[in-house]
Amino acid sequence: MNKLSWSPVLLGAGIVIALMGLALGAGGIWLITLGGSWYYALAGIGFLVTAYLLVTARPSALWVYAVVVAGTLLWALWEVGLDWWPLGARGGLVFLVGLFLLTPWVRRALRTEPYGTERAIPARVSAFRGAGLSLSAILGLSLVVAVASWFVDHRMIEGTAPDARAQVPPDALGVPAGEWHAYGRTGYGQRYSPLNQITPANVSNLKVAWTYRTGDLRGRPGDPEETTFQVTPLKIGNRLFLCTPHQDVIALDATTGQQIWRYEPKVRGELALQHLTCRGLSYYPGDGVTAAAPAAPQDGQARPVPDLPVAAAAGAQTVPECNAKLFMPTADGRLIAINPETGAVCTSFGGGTGQIDLWRNMPNVNPGAYYSTSPPVVARGVIVVGGTVLDNVSTAEQSGVIRAFDVNTGALVWNWDSGKPDVTTPIAPDETYVPNSPNSWSISSVDEDLGLIYVPLGNQPPDQWGGNRSENVERFSSSVVALDLATGQSRWVFQTVHHDLWDYDVPSQPSLIDLTIGGQNVPALVQPTKQGELYVLDRRTGQPVLPVTEKPAPQGAAQGDRTAPTQPVSALSYDPPPLRESDMWGATLFDQLACRIAFKKLRYEGRFTPPSVQGSLIYPGNFGVFNWGGIAVDPQRRIAFTTPTYLAFVSQLVPRQNDKTLYVQGNQRPEGSLPALNENFGAPFAVKLYAFTSPLGIPCQAPPWGYVAGADLTTGKIVWKHKNGTTRDATPVPLPLPLGVPNLGGPIMTAGGVAFLSGTIDYYIRGYDVSTGRQLWEDRLPAGGQATPMTYTGADGRQYLLVVAGGHGSLGTKAGDYVIAYALPKQ
Repeated sequence: MNKLSWSPVLLGAGIVIALMGLALGAGGIWLITLGGSWYYALAGIGFLVTAYLLVTARPSALWVYAVVVAGTLLWALWEVGLDWWPLGARGGLVFLVGLFLLTPWVRRALRTEPYGTERAIPARVSAFRGAGLSLSAILGLSLVVAVASWFVDHRMIEGTAPDARAQVPPDALGVPAGEWHAYGRTGYGQRYSPLNQITPANVSNLKVAWTYRTGDLRGRPGDPEETTFQVTPLKIGNRLFLCTPHQDVIALDATTGQQIWRYEPKVRGELALQHLTCRGLSYYPGDGVTAAAPAAPQDGQARPVPDLPVAAAAGAQTVPECNAKLFMPTADGRLIAINPETGAVCTSFGGGTGQIDLWRNMPNVNPGAYYSTSPPVVARGVIVVGGTVLDNVSTAEQSGVIRAFDVNTGALVWNWDSGKPDVTTPIAPDETYVPNSPNSWSISSVDEDLGLIYVPLGNQPPDQWGGNRSENVERFSSSVVALDLATGQSRWVFQTVHHDLWDYDVPSQPSLIDLTIGGQNVPALVQPTKQGELYVLDRRTGQPVLPVTEKPAPQGAAQGDRTAPTQPVSALSYDPPPLRESDMWGATLFDQLACRIAFKKLRYEGRFTPPSVQGSLIYPGNFGVFNWGGIAVDPQRRIAFTTPTYLAFVSQLVPRQNDKTLYVQGNQRPEGSLPALNENFGAPFAVKLYAFTSPLGIPCQAPPWGYVAGADLTTGKIVWKHKNGTTRDATPVPLPLPLGVPNLGGPIMTAGGVAFLSGTIDYYIRGYDVSTGRQLWEDRLPAGGQATPMTYTGADGRQYLLVVAGGHGSLGTKAGDYVIAYALPKQ
């Protein structure tokens, strides 16, 4: 009897499919023990049976695998419906294996009987008969379902935003229409420009007008991972003013991009930095006079703008008096006053030094552990400064005090410390502020007519354990507070999270806008939060304009702590639905299975699941639905352009035995070194915080992860919502898959009906129709665009769009030093 040799094609395919089956079966059984889906175990059995039948050359392998494909299709449709990316993750690999089994190499090797028998003759399997037909048919049906799912988007909201419902002067709040005087353009923090030269009809014609490179790149010795170029420049007269990650201040000609002067503050080294950034400068126009050049024309007619003198070498000049001033907060804890005409230090400020020391009266001095990453607020003759502290390092950090200094002399006018909120008179020289009180690292807004500044507050370190918090901390943590500009006294406080255990700092600048509610004009404040709420409040009283409901929250905090029984939820909310096992995702069945197992192992009871030793899934995570970039609001249409991002994180408490062991790093702390992030020395727990990702580094939750969305601030309705951005710069192979990606950096809106955003993790600046959210234009950036753009009018009468492309260390986007101006072609 002649025995035939094994088919190498079938043997190889059988081994590979058997290994897949073993992985699916073992992981599937594990998932079943955790209470999860039975599909993976059953699919593993199907793969193993298929592998055995292939190795033995039986045509019935195709029948069995057709059952696997059919079962996969039915299961996928039952879990996610016609949703392409979740369907693709479930069925893609199964489909490709099925196609391989239909190739001539496999079909010709199949026999009527197993190899090694006298009747082992070719079965002549056809793709259009018998077993081949069954597999072909189910693969064809799967393909039809996949194509159909391309045209379905369950998450998209289609609609049209309302037209203008109010008239606002183009030079409201004293800022000429073509200028940008504060981080959010004005003290209202709207990120809205009244310019209308760029419209949906012509935005596609935008071209690069000029590019300036600062020469300041991350990667210097001592730079923390989160060294970022996040600046939104100011535009005053015909000049742009910006700061770099390493704190240089630069003045450019707004029309040509030519450098006029550069000031280097000589920041000290060896700082205990977790962040190194400068989001912007602050501007004081002087006593009713703007010291910079006259405003650029707003009517499209070019007018001559006089040149201004150029400063000498960096930091070398000082002048005794400055009418107008720029204010620059530095990473070593100073606030410097600079002459916008020359770049020289204003020695009339700070007792002849041109600067004030923000470490004055601060407890727990540790250079670099406290400074202002965001521009202070200038209003009514004072400059109001907050600051960031080391996050989750210890319970002995600096104070979160908010201080107001005289804008001309630098003298302390008042101080409001959330740890001692009732005493705002200037602190005595020998006293210190309350350690570890909640701080304000983001940007404040101001209403000078009401005499109020609105301060977004963070949490008291440590973020994930609050067993020892004081009554004042519990009142002010993770809130927005209105302070009297004259005295610093708190006028009202609205808490966005009770007893915050999730690092849900209030991250964004409040946006101030007047709304018509019930026929009455209401001066409102819109506060975005990390958890996805847009609280719309009466900025006079802090009372909700749109309803806020207290909803029950999960209980069961860590030992020695507690959990608030309820949490506030706004009627205007981007809070995503709770995650389910079926929401887990991956590039393949295998990493999706790993994500399902991880999901089932974590504690998760929906939003506000308390951190735990077991490990808790936090969704939305502390990256935020909204972060420091905030939103843009249109005061005429009374709508908001928003950029919600959705990423889940894991928060796992690690019991501490002492204050020396590095639990997060897993070794002993070197003498004199900076403690690791999240060590929480002095607390009973360190905490491990990390993104909830698959073994391939892909988010475990299904996409989209990032959107653009428009909201009606009067009704509280989300008018339109579209996924935004691609994976081009987030994967080893630059595939621009339109999944919708995270964003870090804010949007702007214009009266021309176009919004702009550059903060996605793919390197693009994009323009959108404000009415519908439709993307109208994009241009490739040379680096990550993690900053908020701005727009202005040049001396040539053209409207410019300005974008900073410098990347972000924590996001891993490409570093750069680019300042890029776009404009429509000259007529």
